[in-house]
Amino acid sequence: MTATTFETHEVVNQPPPQPSVNLYESDPILIGALEGVLDSTVEVALGDYGKFWGSAEARELGRMANLHGPALKPTDPFGHRVDQVEFHPAYHALVRRGATAGLAVSLWDEEDETEKKRRHALRAARLMMAAQSECGHLFQLSSTSAALSVLTAAGDIGTEWLARALPRRYDHRFAPAADKAGITIGLGITEKQGTLPFIEPSTRATRDEETAGWTLTGHKWFLSAPQSDAFLVTAHAPEGASLFLVPRLRADGSVNAIRFVRLKDKLGNRSSATVEAEFADAEAIVVGTLGTGNEGLATILQHVRFDAAAMAVGVMRGALAQAVHHARHRAIAGEHLLDQPLMARVLADMTLDVAAATALTIRIAHAMDKAAEDDGEAAYARLVIPAAKYWITKTAIAVSAEALEAVGGNGYVEDHDLARPYRDAPGWALWGGPGNVLALDVLKTVEDGAEAFDAAVGEIAVDLDRQASTSADLIREAAQACIADQGSARILVEQIALTAAAAALHRFAPRPITDAFVDTRLSGPWRASYGMLDARFDARGIVDYAFPAS
Repeated sequence: MTATTFETHEVVNQPPPQPSVNLYESDPILIGALEGVLDSTVEVALGDYGKFWGSAEARELGRMANLHGPALKPTDPFGHRVDQVEFHPAYHALVRRGATAGLAVSLWDEEDETEKKRRHALRAARLMMAAQSECGHLFQLSSTSAALSVLTAAGDIGTEWLARALPRRYDHRFAPAADKAGITIGLGITEKQGTLPFIEPSTRATRDEETAGWTLTGHKWFLSAPQSDAFLVTAHAPEGASLFLVPRLRADGSVNAIRFVRLKDKLGNRSSATVEAEFADAEAIVVGTLGTGNEGLATILQHVRFDAAAMAVGVMRGALAQAVHHARHRAIAGEHLLDQPLMARVLADMTLDVAAATALTIRIAHAMDKAAEDDGEAAYARLVIPAAKYWITKTAIAVSAEALEAVGGNGYVEDHDLARPYRDAPGWALWGGPGNVLALDVLKTVEDGAEAFDAAVGEIAVDLDRQASTSADLIREAAQACIADQGSARILVEQIALTAAAAALHRFAPRPITDAFVDTRLSGPWRASYGMLDARFDARGIVDYAFPAS
């Protein structure tokens, strides 16, 4: 496209539109982290997936899905309650892509042998790539996968609903689940007074003695993916807090007694819908054993938190890619910004965190893939997931803000794509629990078993070299301090996350990037912003390696 010249002035020194780029082939850290589980078939599939999500088409679908957000439709034209949420076709196109790729079901599809023993790692890579272009649509897919983590162990009801989800078809029709080509499941965990395990749900479950069925009466302050075919919710039964599946439509096709009060007017992730909901004797099905809601919720949260971390990696990499593109084309005093030492060091400093977050996320995914057969990897995943989610989601906020600043005024305007990740990033810090909740969860892991904690720390240390014993000792010292002083829990969590990230880089990344991260994150002076690398490190080389010029 040729530049347009106006009568008043010629537009110069503006970067061209961001080109289409294959998000898999252009990410050497991701490729390195996956190297041990790749084969030619998987590489082709990831390449095709990365090609779409880095395309102008994907970015345009994301823009349209956010520009034309969901709308609540409480009744049909004749006044009957339907409580539906309507979406722009761009949103459905995005979810369809993710559903076909297995983001909702690949972890639970035991009949699919192609991704056996690497399901978490490959799915995490897909989550990260999709989130670089648009992450709001991923709530619906992540919620479904997390719900299936407990439904798969819930007997006949789980078998029935898993079978409905497995076809990897996205069918957004408002129809009974049994009549659809594929289904999704939302989550209803949070109430106005708080969330399990800290506060008991006020929603009450009542058993019908004649039918042996259950009904729920109460509310959910945040109900994710309200367009789903069913919701996995917490409620109080006589036996204690429990999990229930609430179908959107009853078996006879009538609308279940779920009322959507209003859509949440969210700061970010505006393509997706979250509602306030009320249940008025809504039909429900027990999931698992009555009174074990806390245990089931812990399983769900482990998956939600991992997904939040993976998607936050995608958000920050997408934001940083825009800043790097801008710096490669914008010139000051005849020299491109990326060729100037100060900008190069700012972008390189951000790149270190993005690279470390990428490596850490895939390292955790490998641990989840091995957890059933390796107690050390299981302990690692249990400890590091909340710590990684804590650090990665907070870092995504900082990276998105700094990327916006690097681009300048254009980044602050909604016409450009940087405003969206800046608004979206904080949502992942909340999804699955904010910082203090995560810190307390890590502390609980430490208190529950010294043996498992030591095994997890050992898994971290095995990938470190000169820092191994020192870093492991620092984590153990921070853990002891935490037990004596709960208020220091964030120090422990950050130490675990940074050390685990450094270890993951040691395993997957080139030495110059690893050394720069270790020397600036695990040692050296306190840092409050990006751009603190000194001349020892090849700032331009770090950026060009992680974000190859296209």
